[in-house]
Amino acid sequence: MKIVIIGGTGLVGTKVAGKLRQLGHTVIAGSPSTGINSITGEGLAEAMNGTDIVIDLSNSPSFEDGPVLEFFETSGCNLMAAETNAGVKHHLAVSIVGVDRMQDLGYMRAKMAQENLIRQSGIPYTLIRSTQFLEFIPSLAGAATQGSEVHVSDVEFQPIAAEDVATFVADLALATPAKGIVEIAGPERHTQSEFIAAYLREKDNSKNVVTNKKSEYFGGPIPHDGLVPQGEAKLGAIDLKQWLAAQ
Repeated sequence: MKIVIIGGTGLVGTKVAGKLRQLGHTVIAGSPSTGINSITGEGLAEAMNGTDIVIDLSNSPSFEDGPVLEFFETSGCNLMAAETNAGVKHHLAVSIVGVDRMQDLGYMRAKMAQENLIRQSGIPYTLIRSTQFLEFIPSLAGAATQGSEVHVSDVEFQPIAAEDVATFVADLALATPAKGIVEIAGPERHTQSEFIAAYLREKDNSKNVVTNKKSEYFGGPIPHDGLVPQGEAKLGAIDLKQWLAAQ
């Protein structure tokens, strides 16, 4: 099959592309650097010609409320139009576990807008809602650092390795469209502060984690269990210890 990956040159996209090519599929890695731009529309019609499956892993360069909403609405509208014209049979996009419960955050509102465009498109679809990536932990620790202290919330956390995300994306892209949501998460659930403390013990034991009771993420209020699945989820195989060993 011919598969187009929007965001195909990114962290997860390159992994998904590799897995699908190993299975013998024709994969187009779409990004502005490869001449396929979901914001301007450049190269979309040509890329979609004869395409069976589109995987949307795109992300906004800005997380500010206005620009991020504009990004996902513009990208989503352009993709849906191009896919409809080309007769694409399956659209898969990666969203976020708890996105519908964290609408105080501008980024989550933008992701919900993206989801809604997909639902309303008429194209058979699968929405993968993923927990946060293990790869985000270093930047979370850095953003929370004040001198020798790292101030972190005790919200529930169940991060997943990008490698596991890529495996799920590749498998579900080739499956029958779910016409709904599939949730994926890491194999371990602890608090965010516990994960970051474990990370720092391995990478920078000069830092001391200070746990707070603020139910927030990147400065915005969220439910205490907003970042973890509320029901059934597919669980990855790579835990924090294994992920750290591979870094």
